[in-house]
Amino acid sequence: MSVGRRAVVSAGAGLALALAGASPARSQGRPPMRTLFIAGDSTAAQKYADAAPETGWGMALPFFLHRNVRVANHAVNGRSTKSFLDEGRLDAILTAIRPGDLLLIQFGHNDAKVADPARHTEPWTTYQDNLRIFVEAARSRGALPVLATSVERRKFGVDGTALRTHGAYPAAMREVARASDVPLLDIEALSLALWQRLGPEATKTYFNWTATEQDNTHFNPPGAVEVARLVAAELLRTHVLAPRETRRLDDEIPTDLITWPDAEESRP
Repeated sequence: MSVGRRAVVSAGAGLALALAGASPARSQGRPPMRTLFIAGDSTAAQKYADAAPETGWGMALPFFLHRNVRVANHAVNGRSTKSFLDEGRLDAILTAIRPGDLLLIQFGHNDAKVADPARHTEPWTTYQDNLRIFVEAARSRGALPVLATSVERRKFGVDGTALRTHGAYPAAMREVARASDVPLLDIEALSLALWQRLGPEATKTYFNWTATEQDNTHFNPPGAVEVARLVAAELLRTHVLAPRETRRLDDEIPTDLITWPDAEESRP
């Protein structure tokens, strides 16, 4: 992998000295512009016309944020903490992230793929180690790391109970958040509760169920909007974002606002 623990700690020490005399970038009382970077997998990622109506929740997150918070969605289909790091994708974020920005980290779906050594991590060892690399890297740039447990899949028991599917990974992330003093968005627990309220039939319209596909992992526009709403509400609840940085948390969001670009060159 490209980013090492020693390198990010060393960089952070230098940055702290540089920031000591810096003044906040504010103009006429307006909040400064900052960017929320997303590092994650296909549940959050930007989708393109060839995948519609599949929608990542990161595509809907800007609907709930004021214009002074820009979203830079670096989530990519199929990535785990390991493959994201090994491919240098965190390095790409670190070249752009600035003091005061946010790095929202959500992985787990693909870390659990035991048969794939390029992606698999163990929840209580390598998964946690990788999460700490993301956390330390963000801090080394003066940015705020935020951990988000994986959004739940659509899976119900015969009695209609929404079931957990991510094993020990959410608990392992919660432990890292506590030990490293990182804000935690418990999207796994919140999405599970949402799917339970909606039930087995209604959730089909939230996931990528089409005439040709029954996908219980990825979202259609309604699901992406509601998961993005959970993320934004948690960012507010945990004081990562201020009230003036969020909007429309209780409003109905027309799903026809979501668009899927079709230009290959627009891919990150």
